[in-house]
Parts: sequence; C-alpha cells; structure tokens
Amino acid sequence: MSVTTHIPVDHYSAVQLAASTARRTALDQGLTGALPDRAAVLASELASNVSRHGRQGSLYLQPLPLRRGVEILAVDRGPGMADPERCMTDGYSTGGSLGSGLGAVRRIADEFTLRTKEGTGTLVCARLGEPGAGDGSPADGTPAVGAVRVPADGESACGDSWGVAVTDGAETALVVDGLGHGASASEAAELAVRTFHRDPGQPLPQLLRAMHRALRHSRGAAVAVLRRTADELELSSVGNVRGLLLTPGGVRQRFGGQPGVVGWNMPEPRVQRIPAEPGTVSLLHSDGIDARWADSPSPFLTSLPAPLLAAALVHAHRRSRDDATVLTLGPVRRDP
Repeated sequence: MSVTTHIPVDHYSAVQLAASTARRTALDQGLTGALPDRAAVLASELASNVSRHGRQGSLYLQPLPLRRGVEILAVDRGPGMADPERCMTDGYSTGGSLGSGLGAVRRIADEFTLRTKEGTGTLVCARLGEPGAGDGSPADGTPAVGAVRVPADGESACGDSWGVAVTDGAETALVVDGLGHGASASEAAELAVRTFHRDPGQPLPQLLRAMHRALRHSRGAAVAVLRRTADELELSSVGNVRGLLLTPGGVRQRFGGQPGVVGWNMPEPRVQRIPAEPGTVSLLHSDGIDARWADSPSPFLTSLPAPLLAAALVHAHRRSRDDATVLTLGPVRRDP
C-alpha cells in the first residue's frame, strides 16, 4: 500500500513538484500513453489554484484506492467559492490568470469532485485511471472509498496502513497502526494488511486471530476491522484505532476498541453489531488523527464525500509527530 505524498503549497515552486510527483505516480502505476502527462497537468492546475486563491493549502497524491490510477486531492482553508460553477467556466478568473484551472481539471479527470464553503475553504478530488478499468463508482460494483496515509514528519516509512475488500456482497475494511513509527512499525502494518487480504471474507474474530499469529515476531499493532452489508455493520477492534459512523447531521456512533496489542497480548476479539442505515458513512482512523475532531464536527465536514472527508481530516487534524491514516466508506447502498 503506497504512502500518500503530501505537498504543502506554501510557495509557487510546489506547482512543479506536484506535477513531477503526479507524473511519477502515474508511471509507477503503469499508466501509458498521454496519461502520465495528463496526471501532471491535473496536479499542476490544482496546485496553481491553491497557490493563487487558498491559504494553508496542500496536495495529497497517491495511487487510486481500488484500481490502477492516480488520485490527487487538493485542500485549502481559503475563502471558498460563492459560485463554484462560475469558477469552473473557462475564462473566469479572480486572480488575473487565464481562468482555465478548475475547468481544465474537470475535463481531464475521469472523476472530479469539488466541495467548497465560503469562509471555510475548498476541497477537490481528481482521479485518473487506465481506460476500461472502471471508475470505482457504486455503479461499477465497488464501494466509494477515501483513504489518506501519511508518515510522521521526518519519516519516509508509514507505520499505519489500510485495506478494503468486497466479498459476497459485504465490504470489509481494515486500518492498522504499528506500534511507534518508522520502518519496524511499517513492517508490522504491512504484514497485517497482507494477512487480511489472504481471506478477507472470514469472520472478524478469525481475521484478528490470523493477524495476531502473523504479527507475533513483529512490533505489534492496533487493528480495527469493519464489515458492512446492506443490513448490518460489524466492527472488531483491538487498540486505539477509532471507528465512527457519520451522517450529514454529525456523529451517529463511536466504536471503542478492546485494550491490547495484536501480535503481543490480544484479548479474545469481541464484535460490535448495529443495523445499517442508508446515508451513513463508515470511518476508521489511527490515533495520528486527533480524536477531538468528532466532538462537534461541522455539517460541511460530515457531508463530504468519502475521498474529501479523508483528506479534510488528515489536513486539519493530523498529529504531525505520528503516522496518520483515515479510511472512509461512502454511504451504504440499497438496491432499489
């Protein structure tokens, strides 16, 4: 699982760095033809827009969560937009530019999502993938997933990781936080993810027991595993990975983890179950995210689509001295 590249847009030189990072990510993903250059254009335009109009803005670049491609997330705490559609019209500009930035991004990207609020800021997700690979949308048979995974400041390895699998109509999600940070924590986290993907459809306690056995000679980890169907949500957690259910009105439910360390002193796993409700977003995050964000979140935050919600939490609530991961699953879907 690749680490998210975080690029603070605190100087116009970040535009070139964003473009080169997006091109390299596309090439690493095996994108061919003009796609790496298109990825570079997307990143350049988004970084330019943040540089001109945003405050305390950043880009987050990474492979797409569930298919081959590139995801570019732009977040700022700027003035926001009173009329987003007008701002995406070619030729419209408030900063003396050609006014083609957001309009160009929307045309080039396979998937484009924007949310903005005056006085709060703007968030954009642009995705680009190999033609014919599906777009990762609900109609494509995959869950709406947002994920951001960043290491502690000064580290290149991230001790957090995540996984998502769809089996027999159920979506199963994992967030793991290796003890400490750095290379040893990253090895423990990646071992847990590999174990998860070997058989993600088995009962949650069995998944945790399998990870416990696999991590016995590692540093150990905190782990949360969540499974949801159209009718029910299950969560089993050991350690301080946090689970929440959100609605546009706020936090519907928080899930607590059992004390212990997977790989060292894991208790017998317990499963928490609640009925699934339409419109709820499932969220897991490591303790690199300050849990106080959930005390009184704004309706703007809790209404964000899955990719933008993950980026918003990392951008505004990350503890910079720790690894941080946020994984979000969009609202439960019911067949008509």
